[in-house]
Parts: sequence; C-alpha cells; structure tokens
Amino acid sequence: MSSSSELMKTIFLEDSYLCEFETSVESICGDHITLNATAFYPQSGGQPSDLGVLLREKERYKILGVEAYGEGIVHVIDKAGLRVGDEVHGIIDWDRRYRFMRSHTACHILSAVIFRETGARITGNQIDLNRSRVDFNLENFDKAEMRNYIDKANLIIKEDLPLHIRELPRDEAIKIPDLIRLAMDIPDREKIRVVEIEGTDLQACGGTHVKSTSEVRGITMAKAENKGKANRRIYFSLED
Repeated sequence: MSSSSELMKTIFLEDSYLCEFETSVESICGDHITLNATAFYPQSGGQPSDLGVLLREKERYKILGVEAYGEGIVHVIDKAGLRVGDEVHGIIDWDRRYRFMRSHTACHILSAVIFRETGARITGNQIDLNRSRVDFNLENFDKAEMRNYIDKANLIIKEDLPLHIRELPRDEAIKIPDLIRLAMDIPDREKIRVVEIEGTDLQACGGTHVKSTSEVRGITMAKAENKGKANRRIYFSLED
C-alpha cells in the first residue's frame, strides 16, 4: 500500500488552507486506497484525520478516515467502485480541518507559555472538536496557575503574530535549543518540519496550523487534572 512518492505529495504540509484538489488513485486494497497526491491529513501527533469526499464524475466516495501507513498515506472509503488510475476530485471537510488548525496552533501557544513559565515539556496532547488537552511534566499542581497559563496564551493569540513553516536539514535542526517541546528525541529524518510563531515559539511539528495567532480567537480552560507524579493535564476549548 505504501509509496515513496506519497511523501513528496502531501499537500496539507504545503498548504493547510487548500481544501479541494485533483489527483488520481494510485493503489487499492479493499476499502483502503492511496492517491498520487493528497490534501487529507492522516491521524497523527494527537490530531485526528481529515474527513471528506472523493468525486469521480457524479459518483461520491466518503473518506471515513486517513492513516499513515509505512511511507504512504491510506484513505478509508465507504464503498467499492474506484479503480487504479481513476482521476478524482478531493474535497476536505473544511469546518473540521479549520477547527483542528486553530486548536493545534493553540496547543503550540499554550505549550510555549508553560515551557517559558516552568520549563515543563509536553508529554502528550489530544485535539478534538469540542475540547483539546495538553499534558506536561510539572511537579506542582495549581489550578490558579493553570488559568494563568491560559490567560497568557490568550494575550499571545490577541497579538496577531504570524506563523512561519519551513523544513530544515536534520543537522541544522538539532542545533536549535528546545526545538522538540515534547518529552522525546528529534525524529530520525533527513529534514525536520519546523513551525514558528514569530517571536514566541519554535517547534518541530508535522501538523496543520493557521497563518496567524489571531485566527485561534481565544481559548477557555475547561478542566485541569492531576494525572499522577509530575503529570498535569489542561483541557481547553476554543472561543467561538
């Protein structure tokens, strides 16, 4: 199912705002297909996959999920009928995608605040439509401080700071202090994708993001939890 060419044609990495695209079917295995190019984001890094449809003339095929598979990306479709080589038109569920873009950017902002204030690294995150969470390794659990982090994140959001995304050679990326905000090592790849919030944050990340912090609009703390020794969790929701 995998294809090395797929890595070169991940449209969502080049343009997170592109929600319609033309491509062709590369391979089929049951209800799993690969495309010669895709703008559908696969579930990864705490961010759920995109959903949407593929159109072949008047026929519609729902995308039920998207997954990374080896070096490629597979799309789970709702019915049979597509053939290898078919030209298709992809349409992403934009409202879902854009909400995830806002939430993922909010995760970066919040993690930057927490890191700056405490030095704590992120141990996990999960983005969802209604609310998202960030886990981090911090000794003290203080709900008032959690709200303070949210308030400081909202100040950054209001600053309307631009985001810049670029790829760096791995040898160059590993020289950047604290590039990996997660409690993990830099991935073993030739190039590392870096997301920068101007003057505020610089992190390695393969997710989709908005162009400016103001697009996040704001976040509200939904809940804070003590998940055990040096493991804290903040749930937040987007302000709409």
